[in-house]
Order: sequence, then structure tokens, then C-alpha cells
Amino acid sequence: MRTLAIDFETANERRDSACAVGLAWIEDGRVVRREARLIRPAEMRFSPFNVRVHGIRPEDVADAPDFAAAMAPFLPEIAGALVLAHNASFDIGVLAAALAACGLPQPDYTSLCTLQLARRQWPGQERYRLPALAARLGIAFRHHDAGEDAFVCAEVALAAMREAGAPDVATLAHASGLARRRGGLPLGA
Repeated sequence: MRTLAIDFETANERRDSACAVGLAWIEDGRVVRREARLIRPAEMRFSPFNVRVHGIRPEDVADAPDFAAAMAPFLPEIAGALVLAHNASFDIGVLAAALAACGLPQPDYTSLCTLQLARRQWPGQERYRLPALAARLGIAFRHHDAGEDAFVCAEVALAAMREAGAPDVATLAHASGLARRRGGLPLGA
């Protein structure tokens, strides 16, 4: 099963205000491709809080493609894939809201929250945010950079896969009971 991690940054509190996307593809037990794009949100309203978190300002995205154009090359790859996200309710929510705002159909895919997976795989860990998990895995990265966050998300899934002895992330996702079809239903429901 095609497997990729996704991460979004948003301009404000609205889920349809994506201003950056990062993706990392997994094949044969390793990250084989990484992409990051800035996105011009439909409403160019940037919350000071969000800017403090990710550092993206309106002038950074003024000439960036809108959501539909930025995501066009990736939507066929999301369709039918296992999509990983750390705190998936946020990132999958951004994907769904932004697609709806553009009038684009939601592709069928399966999602796996690596935050939930990490809590299950490493129950004694004090924190499960990406910086803590990156430190556990020995990965230096810039948090709230969508491309970097997607990469660490993928590496968390790969580390959990190796420690669980699963042959691939998709097998681990299904065995964990944490995999969700688009719409939030557990697989087999």
C-alpha cells in the first residue's frame, strides 16, 4: 500500500487556511521522497499566534499557488494510500476542509495518527509531541516546518514498525486498530 506522511501549517484558526504542506513518502522501510510547498490561503488573514508558531507570513505566500494548485500533483498519490499524520485529527481535518472549500472531492484513503501510534508503541514516554519523538529517534529537525514535520512523522511510523516487527507500516497500521478510512471509521466497520 502506498504510504505517505502529511503535515499542514495554517494561517489562522480555520482548518481551510492551509499555508504550507509537507509530504514524505515511504517505500521499502525508508523515506524515499520529500516535498514541501507554500500555499496561498483563500483568505489572507494570518493570526499572530500561528505566525509565531510556524513563522510563515502573508508576504511569504503572496505568490504561492492556491490550495487546489499546490495539492494537484499530490491528490492522485493520496487516493488509495495510507496517509500518516501526527495528531491526524488536525491534518486530516485541514485536508478535508481545504478540499471542500475549493470544491474538490475528497479522495478515498486510509489514515493513521502517529501520535496515537507512538502512545501505544512507547507507553512510558513522557511526551509524544514531534520534538520529543525526534529526540528519541536521534533526528534533528525544525519543528513547524511542514516538510520537516512530515519527515519526522514518517520516521516515527518506521521506528514503530521496526520495533513491532511488522513488515511494513500498512501492516502495523491495520494490526494496531488505529487505521481509519476517510470519514473516521475504523477499518472493517
